[in-house]
Amino acid sequence: MARIDLNCDMGESFGAYSMGDDIAILDFVNSANIACGFHAGDPQTIHKTVKAALGKGVSIGAHPGLPDLQGFGRRTMAISMSEAYDMVIYQIGAVAGFAQALGGRLAHVKAHGALYNMAAKDQRLANVIAKAVRDFDSRLIMFGLAASAMIEAAEDVGLRAANEVFADRTYQDDGSLTPRSQSNAMIEDEEQSVAQVKRMVTEGIVRSVDGNDVRVRADTLCIHGDQPNALAFARRIRTELERAGVEVKALSTP
Repeated sequence: MARIDLNCDMGESFGAYSMGDDIAILDFVNSANIACGFHAGDPQTIHKTVKAALGKGVSIGAHPGLPDLQGFGRRTMAISMSEAYDMVIYQIGAVAGFAQALGGRLAHVKAHGALYNMAAKDQRLANVIAKAVRDFDSRLIMFGLAASAMIEAAEDVGLRAANEVFADRTYQDDGSLTPRSQSNAMIEDEEQSVAQVKRMVTEGIVRSVDGNDVRVRADTLCIHGDQPNALAFARRIRTELERAGVEVKALSTP
């Protein structure tokens, strides 16, 4: 039986600014990637989101990004390897602290936005992120773009790696995501997205923007909580996968 973990980026509200319907989406996902305050989020939002996720039995993950609130962490930055290590440790600690205070524990780490995309192709950066995760807690699962440098880096340091695929993003022939700067980066048609998800999960294949079939391993599927109709989409994806006989279950459970 095929099995998949559904994860969602959340906790991305900040101060007076509200983003996403996190509490409702928690009913349909297995893992919550919670913003740590650099690209989005603040202490109150982290606390609220961690508490809600624990209350619904959803695995807690840290979602560290670049220090770029205005750009939502999606703008590439030139950072040193020591800076990358320190900012990842710092951000993991923020979410892990709330999880511990609320009687839970951190289960995974997934980099955000530009940091994620940079590390998918930059082996040095991927290695540093993996080392930071391992040094914080070697039991953590590291989420990374399927078959990317992040997966190799996690495995090299002895972490459990989770190959991540995306429901609402298009793919290039090399298995990378189409940059958001391109007009065809996002899949806005729900039927197309559902079809892509089912094929990735059940067949291990995704169709690239050039029309070629690309092999992917799907351990966890990302649903972006900040997208329009995210709640309805999360519900639809879970329903369609379960109808197809796919077991929807958190990676942190046996």
